[in-house]
Amino acid sequence: MASDQEEDDFLGYSDDEGDGANTESDSDDDGPTAVDENGDFDEELNEEPQQVPNDEDVAEQQTEAVSSSHLQVVPYLFDLNMPSHEESTSSQHQSDTTAQVHQKPRTPRISNELRLKILLFLLCRKNVGKETLIHGTVDLAVKEYGYTRRTIGGIWNKAKKQKATMNSYVVQNKYHNCGRKRIQVTYEQVASIGMGDRTCIRDLAQMLNLGPTTVWRMVKRKLIKPHSSPLHPGISDDCKMARVRWVLRLIMDISIPHEPTYYSMFDFIHIDEKWFYLTQKNQRVYLANNEPFPHRTAKSRTKIPKFMFMAAVARPRWGEDGQCEFDGKIGIFPFTDSIAAKRTSKNRVKGTIETKPIKSVNQIATRGMLINNIIPAIKEKWPPHVGEKVIYIIQDNAKAHILQADPEWQQHFQQDGFTFVLTQQPPNSPDCNILDL
Repeated sequence: MASDQEEDDFLGYSDDEGDGANTESDSDDDGPTAVDENGDFDEELNEEPQQVPNDEDVAEQQTEAVSSSHLQVVPYLFDLNMPSHEESTSSQHQSDTTAQVHQKPRTPRISNELRLKILLFLLCRKNVGKETLIHGTVDLAVKEYGYTRRTIGGIWNKAKKQKATMNSYVVQNKYHNCGRKRIQVTYEQVASIGMGDRTCIRDLAQMLNLGPTTVWRMVKRKLIKPHSSPLHPGISDDCKMARVRWVLRLIMDISIPHEPTYYSMFDFIHIDEKWFYLTQKNQRVYLANNEPFPHRTAKSRTKIPKFMFMAAVARPRWGEDGQCEFDGKIGIFPFTDSIAAKRTSKNRVKGTIETKPIKSVNQIATRGMLINNIIPAIKEKWPPHVGEKVIYIIQDNAKAHILQADPEWQQHFQQDGFTFVLTQQPPNSPDCNILDL
């Protein structure tokens, strides 16, 4: 709070006009004090000497006092609950000082390169023939590099000890050796654990007697790597030999042994069966604005009818001008039968031809598909060819497929200059058929 004297000065009063009595604040505002060694308060010794006023100055002061006593002017409204200007200034200065203390940047950790520079700086300012520094060298180093005298002195003392033991100067610190050491896990510790006991981090940590977080950090540091193990088909030695023979048969005989070259495979057609459902449980479509939602119904949401199709593709062919002459798409054909309705219902009358899926796809259905659909489509879409047209039809080893020696197939495999040869791909080798990739 402001003192009484300050309030009197502010309102225009003075002790010269009043009763002449001094307040406590008047007696205490003589000047700052200091504490001596014995704990007693002494007046500040740096006070300036008092000046004796002249008669003219006294007259001017009395005139001003008289004029102020007749006219008292309050410059502005004030609130006694508000702190004075001096108190607000001091509090603001104190807060700024506190903020500066809290925001003081921390001195960075000294590096090995900087240690070497400081040591060279000190060695260049050493007394000749002595192990002492020139007076003021440490202060210069403190100003030059911004570190404390203790840090600079520690570097110099360490260098003197190294020279006393006839060793070279080493400025490297042991900061990397500080702190708790990392837990090391060897390759044998992890590899000796069974695969079923390390399927997750929690199980692996329990087997290693470590915490899950520790194991997780090892995974982040790539000391332990996660792996998703796929299940591969087991291929026997006979299957491996069959795959090798299959690959060797695709090499042209005239190119052996100088430049072994594979057949261009333009005369190869791959066939395979595919399942397709009549519809899906959820179908995403895009509608126009204010278009009604489509309403789809089915007898059962779990037993949706499905159809089997046979697809046939070949290698595309391109002309010299870069245009596609043959896209290789022979066609895709469903395994269905056309059956007449046996009785009348609300959906159709008796005798209406209906398309029904074949319940069981066997060799009979496959043979009919080859003879009635595949061969006519090949003859229709096959590009012009000079000479004999021998076409190899590649299929897998499903039980429903027929062989080249099938009696009924032997009556149809040669038609209109075409010779169709059924070829079985190696067992357990889906990558030999482009429809299985």
